[in-house]
Amino acid sequence: MRSLRRPRTGFGATVLLGAVALLFSACAPREEPKPPPDALTLAPLSFADLPGWTADPVAQAVPALARSCARFKTLPADRTVGPGGMAGRIADWQSPCARLADLPPGDDAAARSFFETHFSPYAAGNNGTREGLFTGYYEAELEGSRRPDPAYPVPLYRRPPDLVMVDLGEFAERWKGERTAGRVVDGRLKPYEDRAAIVGGALAGKGLELLWVKDPIAAFFLQIQGSGRVRLAGGSEMRVGYAGQNGHKYVAIGKELIDRGALKREEVSLQTIRAWLLANPDQAAAVMNVNPSYVFFQPLTGDGPNGAQGVALTPGRSLAVDSKFMPYGVPVWLDAEDPLDGRQRLRRLLVAQDTGGAIRGPVRGDVFWGHGPQAEQAAGVMKSRGSYVLLLPKSVKVAAAGG
Repeated sequence: MRSLRRPRTGFGATVLLGAVALLFSACAPREEPKPPPDALTLAPLSFADLPGWTADPVAQAVPALARSCARFKTLPADRTVGPGGMAGRIADWQSPCARLADLPPGDDAAARSFFETHFSPYAAGNNGTREGLFTGYYEAELEGSRRPDPAYPVPLYRRPPDLVMVDLGEFAERWKGERTAGRVVDGRLKPYEDRAAIVGGALAGKGLELLWVKDPIAAFFLQIQGSGRVRLAGGSEMRVGYAGQNGHKYVAIGKELIDRGALKREEVSLQTIRAWLLANPDQAAAVMNVNPSYVFFQPLTGDGPNGAQGVALTPGRSLAVDSKFMPYGVPVWLDAEDPLDGRQRLRRLLVAQDTGGAIRGPVRGDVFWGHGPQAEQAAGVMKSRGSYVLLLPKSVKVAAAGG
């Protein structure tokens, strides 16, 4: 049997090992410090600190806030508003919301005085960094049919009855704003089919078709926007809106086209992506399927498409935010690059009422522009750098928000 003798580790060996260690440590790349996790920070301001505050027709934001107030009215007074109660409790909103009803319609001076009297502004930041990205979305328009037809080959599906949507924030505070979805199989939640499987026919023949539309590319963009108007054969129209999502993460195909060298980063917009898909029909389906997310629809009635807060959105005055950090129903003063004129600033009061799969981070927003060609143009090209300010009732103790 061989003797297993321990190797010598005298001074000479130690020096040698030390030299080798120094050599490798000198050659090893230095690890860059990891950035801190995203966190909403709030810094107090005055209304005089808001450029353009006296120029914006703020009365246009009052109907949007009134809808959020109506939603607040259905909730118990001790219910917290926003992650960790950073926007106080419903009780903090009861007095401002009650006084909102007394404002004369269209009176900007009265509306401005109302906000200055009942709210305090706080600059939002991501660990203190105020600048972020702001994009836009709109209510798409398509052509369709209530019945399958060779001219309308693309189905829009209702939410499947076996789709289970989960708000993870109900299970742990650290998952606030996170959601998933799937199907229960043998008592366990399993992933639902992705976009490629669904457009390939995984749900065909199950009676889930809501409508059939003419253009698969238009249907793809409808899913990104989340709502739309379908002009039906015969002249009628159906408004459709979000009813559910398959639980797969949203992936922006603009990045895929950049990686392929098909588009330059500065060229990417809804319009250029759509033009590329139309010009490359042999590759369009594969590129669209890079995004595994799939949205299901339902018919809409009422004033407009509903946001995640459960209220109708107001064109140009509703904002989608990341609900992991931001509260719904809160007025937000936006100061960003104008998407249609880089020499101007887009400075206006909006209300946080929606969210979206691509809206991630404490300083990130998506402006709802409404419907029609102008709304599509503004939403399609909007990639604006900017910042926003939250308006919170004066009774809210902002220290609890971590600001």
